[in-house]
Amino acid sequence: MYSLTRYTTPCPEPINAQVLQMVVDNLTDISSVALPPSNLLYNIYQYAIGFEVHLYLEALDGSKGIAVELVVATDAENLLGFCLYLPVKDDPQACGIAFMAVQVGHRRQGVARAMMRDVLSRYPHAELACSVEKVPAFERMGFQVRGARGTQVLMNTRDYGTDGLMGVLDVASIYSSLEVRQIHTYLLQKHGKRAMLDAEKQRDRHLDQLTRKVRLFVQNLPA
Repeated sequence: MYSLTRYTTPCPEPINAQVLQMVVDNLTDISSVALPPSNLLYNIYQYAIGFEVHLYLEALDGSKGIAVELVVATDAENLLGFCLYLPVKDDPQACGIAFMAVQVGHRRQGVARAMMRDVLSRYPHAELACSVEKVPAFERMGFQVRGARGTQVLMNTRDYGTDGLMGVLDVASIYSSLEVRQIHTYLLQKHGKRAMLDAEKQRDRHLDQLTRKVRLFVQNLPA
């Protein structure tokens, strides 16, 4: 058995640490880049996405001027899954799902569905973006496809988007941070310039393929 806990203020450090570890462990699964571990740039995206979630967890204290909430599923003191979402300003029924993950060993056991049910009980008008492969799972949770958003499918519990504004953090600077530059320098020294350039080309081809896949998927949906 597991229990659900909702946080609208900073959560305990052990929960924070486990959420961030789950993000790092499940990067391919939760990131819109969906980069495989075989790509040499993987460690850069691990750091960047992890730091992005870290900033959102910090924002639970209200210091960053955006609304953030978190639902976690725990078994004793172990984190089984989390859902981080952003309530919409001026629309008390709406939110955007930013990040959600479930531990590999606890998938297909209703954990994600339970967390989402908890979110939708407060914010029935929810929007998210996911991979093509996850569309059926979110459809079972009450979402419907609304279109394509880059490498992901845009889904909503209603057939229209909210008119309210959702506060998000500007995380672009993470990729030009000193830490990311240090990771890149280390990888460059370890693997060489040619290998790193190849990794960038592989990433770009991967993103192009995902984008085309999403567009085709949306275009081929029944009218």
